[in-house]
Amino acid sequence: MSETGTGVPATARRAWLGLAVLILPVLLVSMDMSVLYLAMPTLTAHLDPDATQQLWILDIYGFLIAGLLITMGNLGDRIGRRNILLAGACVFGLASTLAAFAPSAGVLIAARALMGVGGATLLPSSLALISSLFPDPRRRAAAIGVWTAFFAGGSAVGPLIGGMLLHQFWWGAVFLINLPVLLVLLALGPFVLPEHRAAGRGPLDLLSVAMSIGGILPVVYAVKQAAAEGIDALTVLIGVVGVVVLVAFVRRQRHLTEPLLDLSLFRRGLFSVAIGSSTAGMMSLAAMSYLTSVYLQSVTGRDVLSAALLGIPAAAVVFVCSMGGARVARRLGARTAFACALGLAAVGNLMLLGLGVDGGIGWYIAGSTVAGLGYGTMFTLVSEVSVASVSPERAGSAVGISETSFELGNGLGLSLLGSIAALVFRSGGHYAPTLGETVMRAGGDAGLVRAARGSFVDGMHVATTVGAVLLASMAVIAIFAGRGRAAREQESAVEATTAS
Repeated sequence: MSETGTGVPATARRAWLGLAVLILPVLLVSMDMSVLYLAMPTLTAHLDPDATQQLWILDIYGFLIAGLLITMGNLGDRIGRRNILLAGACVFGLASTLAAFAPSAGVLIAARALMGVGGATLLPSSLALISSLFPDPRRRAAAIGVWTAFFAGGSAVGPLIGGMLLHQFWWGAVFLINLPVLLVLLALGPFVLPEHRAAGRGPLDLLSVAMSIGGILPVVYAVKQAAAEGIDALTVLIGVVGVVVLVAFVRRQRHLTEPLLDLSLFRRGLFSVAIGSSTAGMMSLAAMSYLTSVYLQSVTGRDVLSAALLGIPAAAVVFVCSMGGARVARRLGARTAFACALGLAAVGNLMLLGLGVDGGIGWYIAGSTVAGLGYGTMFTLVSEVSVASVSPERAGSAVGISETSFELGNGLGLSLLGSIAALVFRSGGHYAPTLGETVMRAGGDAGLVRAARGSFVDGMHVATTVGAVLLASMAVIAIFAGRGRAAREQESAVEATTAS
């Protein structure tokens, strides 16, 4: 396969400037996964979304990114990675403006969906362009570490940014903040980013694109609908249709010459550990971030700025540990490093059991910080392993899958673990579908409000405990999976890549 490159030469100084520009869309896309956590109570008061709409507002963005990441990565190879990056920035900016001024929950959901389409072009293109900017393996590994740190750190800092904006402005500001950042990307991108496209590629398999989205979304909808409204025949039917489409999608990939999803990568033990870790990690992190944001506001009565400030220790730890994950892998070995990171994240989630209606903020700060140690280390290891455990010509497919697992985990955490918390909450009494609605409709009934808060805390405990179990299970898998010769060779490759 031949490759063509045009545009800006990747000199050392310009390469690092290019990386700084590439970090901008990564920070935005990851931040917009979590920026709404603190904004949901305010959104509920202004747009009055029902329980199902609230979940769609939160996770339609992540699920569309997950469904389109590999597609947009393939499209970027064909039409140019810089071209699709800049086009995606335009779509993302227009969608952000629409979201900021959305007059109803339905319009906001549509805007978030369009943001997901734009975001799906930004992530794979930005990471793929790093290879063009940094041909030297050591510098490229360092650049990938910085990229991953901002990706993981953006998700952690999202609630903090959202809280600070909501303290001063109306809820639409959490979307308008994207515009100046995107303008910088559009202004500098053509001058500091090289163009790259691959020649000789076959046509994009549009049927696989449709099947991947057509399988994921019905399954997620069925799960959310069952949690919000209960299980009925239509919900079951929609879920079954989604599963059938996903099975057909997997079977199709096995027979395509150029599959949308290269399933053979999952036969590599360490690669599968990395993908499983990123999925489980983002599931638990998304659920923990969202539920604790609601807890800090609707249970403890803090305003958005106070709630955001309490998240600073965890956000800082995630960012710093993302930068140092490679050193951990070099000292402990990749499998052991994964197991330790997953274990720390699990312990942090379990520490949230100390939260109660009347107190426990110390447990929140300690638990989220301990979990941040694990999450930050884990996420940078995923990017390193995804690249180093496969041959160079297959690195693009591996990176696409790893990014998809991040986005899919985020959406699953909100829909599955969020739905578990909602089920426990609703089973505690005759409440409105959400805690915020219950408090608003209580009419001064202090007993009802306290009981509802207690039920929410119970649901949060169950959901974060399930998240901890997922993390601990993945830690055990990381320890025992792939002890053969091939796995040892993969681990050696990762340690060689991360060596400085």
